[in-house]
Amino acid sequence: MSVPDLFTLPAFVAYLGLGLVYFVAFVISYIWITPQREMALIREGNLAAAISLGGAAIGFVLPLASAIAHSVSLVDLALWGGVAWAVQLLTHLALRLLVRDLPGRIEADVRSVAVFVAVIAACVGAINAAAMTY
Repeated sequence: MSVPDLFTLPAFVAYLGLGLVYFVAFVISYIWITPQREMALIREGNLAAAISLGGAAIGFVLPLASAIAHSVSLVDLALWGGVAWAVQLLTHLALRLLVRDLPGRIEADVRSVAVFVAVIAACVGAINAAAMTY
């Protein structure tokens, strides 16, 4: 049985920490740019709000994970994490243009719209993640 290489533990902690900071900051910024109050809606049982927010989070985390896996330094990770962040926020803004009254439909708990928005966000995130490998 081999002994784990604990010399890389500080790098693991640094990358994990920066990843978590970016994740929390992304979710906060996403909630901030949306006109509906996601957390209040989710607390009230609005499934559409949870689905759309969850899709955006997944759409951000996919390229963030790719950046963590492929970056050569924390600065590299920070830059590519910023790209992932910008792409996902732009995706949301494009969806607001594409889906008529997106905030109102989320507030009304229209789950079909929420699933559509979540799937598009996740798909863009997957494409973004793949593009970061080159």
